[in-house]
Amino acid sequence: MVSSRAHEDAYTAEPFLPDRGGLPALRRAAAGCRGCPLHRDATQTVFGTGNAHASVMLVGEQPGDQEDRQGKPFVGPAGKLLDRALAEAGIDPDDTYVTNAVKHFKFTRAEPRKRRIHKAPTLREMTACGPWLAAELAVVEPELIVVLGATAGKALLGSSFRVTRVRGTVLEEEIHGRPERLVPTVHPSSVLRSDDRQAAYRGLVADLEVAARTLV
Repeated sequence: MVSSRAHEDAYTAEPFLPDRGGLPALRRAAAGCRGCPLHRDATQTVFGTGNAHASVMLVGEQPGDQEDRQGKPFVGPAGKLLDRALAEAGIDPDDTYVTNAVKHFKFTRAEPRKRRIHKAPTLREMTACGPWLAAELAVVEPELIVVLGATAGKALLGSSFRVTRVRGTVLEEEIHGRPERLVPTVHPSSVLRSDDRQAAYRGLVADLEVAARTLV
C-alpha cells in the first residue's frame, strides 16, 4: 500500500482521479485527495460547484477561510461581490460553474487559535492540483473561462502570466489539451482590499462585460 506521505511527495492529484463518472464522482474522489501536503491543515477539499453544462467557468485561486469551513467555493464576501458583478455585466450566475485552481485552503497563523491568514499557493501546489481542474474542464466544456486573478492565471497559462497585462482581453490558448477562450480579470477579493473600491469594482464589471459579449 502506498503511503499518504508518498503521494504528497509526488505532488500530483493524478492517482486520486476516478476512472469514470461526471462531476459527482470527481467531487467524491477529490474529498480524499492527498496529492500534496495542503490537505493536512485544511478542514476539507473545496471542489467546484454550479451548472454542469455552464457556458462560463470561473476559476479563482484557492478557498478562503469561509469556503474551507463550508466546503463550497466563493461563499464569502468575495463570492457575493462576484455574483453581483456577474449579474451587472449580463452573465447569469446560475449559468456558471465556479472553482479554484487549488482545492485546499493554504494559510498561516501568527499564533495558535488566531485568525487564519491566506497564503498564496506555490506553482508546485497549483501543478499538483491541475488534474482536478483539467477534469472539471473536460466535463463542463465551457464556452469561456473567466480567470480570476494572478494565481489562477499562472495555474492555467504559466508562471509568466500577469493579470494587469491581459485583463479584459479575450485569449485563445490550449489548456490541458483543449482549445479554450479565456478572459482574465482581477480576483474579487482584490476589489474588497482596494483603496478605491468603487473604481476597482467598475473595472471588474467592465472585464466581465467583455466576457458577456464574447458569449453572444
